[in-house]
Amino acid sequence: MDAFDRFWQWANKPPESPLTIPAELRQTVMELAPEDRGDRTTVNRAAARAPDPER
Repeated sequence: MDAFDRFWQWANKPPESPLTIPAELRQTVMELAPEDRGDRTTVNRAAARAPDPER
């Protein structure tokens, strides 16, 4: 599953779902223009440049 799928699975989850994503992924995608959030390539490229919390 790529970053695009992870973000949209999380964004479309039911309110009672415990599904989470890393804060860095959420922030990175939310910093994109709304029309870019729906583009798989743009989201995945942005996620690849996001800070890695494990470093």
